[in-house]
Amino acid sequence: MSRLNGALLIGLMVALAASLWAGRVWIDPFHPGFAGATAILVELRLPRACLAVAIGAGLGSAGAAMQAYLRNPLADPGLFGIAPSAALGAVITLCLEAYGVHLGAWASTFFALMGAGGAMALLGLIAGRQGGIALFTLAGMMIASLSGALMSLAISLAPSPFALSEIVAWLMGALSDRSWADVWIAAPLMMVGIGCFLLAARSLDALTLGEATARSLGVDPGRLQGLLILGVGLTVGGSVAVAGIIGFVGLIVPHLIRPFTDRRPSSLIVPSALGGALLLVIADSLCRIVPLAGGELRLGIGLSLLGAPFFLALLWRMRREGNWG
Repeated sequence: MSRLNGALLIGLMVALAASLWAGRVWIDPFHPGFAGATAILVELRLPRACLAVAIGAGLGSAGAAMQAYLRNPLADPGLFGIAPSAALGAVITLCLEAYGVHLGAWASTFFALMGAGGAMALLGLIAGRQGGIALFTLAGMMIASLSGALMSLAISLAPSPFALSEIVAWLMGALSDRSWADVWIAAPLMMVGIGCFLLAARSLDALTLGEATARSLGVDPGRLQGLLILGVGLTVGGSVAVAGIIGFVGLIVPHLIRPFTDRRPSSLIVPSALGGALLLVIADSLCRIVPLAGGELRLGIGLSLLGAPFFLALLWRMRREGNWG
């Protein structure tokens, strides 16, 4: 396992270095005028790369934890309504700003986090401490559906085409025009969220033997559920707060990493975090260099173009194997 983590870490370092040079304007570190480009590196590309690492690590580990908890390879953090609820908070803020209600520079981030926190609280209230996996899943789907409907209503009430385009662009997900302030918001949330998954790792291992066996081994279902709700809320809600909706990372990464582990959830969380960071850094770099007339390709769109075929291939493979989790 240390070899896998080491290989992923080396790959991440290489991808980070490449992401600093790559872009619409390529920077040659050996060029005599390289010193003049340090402002671009330090103030634009480095915080963007660090944000990609933080968000990718959070989403990758969240996907691994959710798939282990639900014992379903198709599980994704977005299933539980945290991302749509966080997006709803930010969309409401953008609509209010368009109507002339000035809430401050950090209002969008604050309300996005409040939306994630509200979804976490509602999920815990509905599922309860003794709620099973089926009830937990249905509660998450209900929250996601309600948040999506309210978000569509808020978008339809946008007062101008400009406000509408701004909301839609934010929902597409991107790391462009982000600063160190966004990194200081996202990074602590991701670290605490990943910490929750690590605390739940042994209980997730026991859960692979069945709920009854896990209880007999001393697993507290309420504590495990609370750790998962908190961890997913912080990682997914934090990523949406600063970058919009970025999907499929939590689905793709655990599937790519799992064959190289012993398939225990406790062995998958850290590699999935590193793999998620690596995937997001590479994807963001590619989005920057893809030539588009209207600017760069949005990261959320790029990952959807990658994730949708991956999801279909996964469904096809499961259908052929007759394995539907």
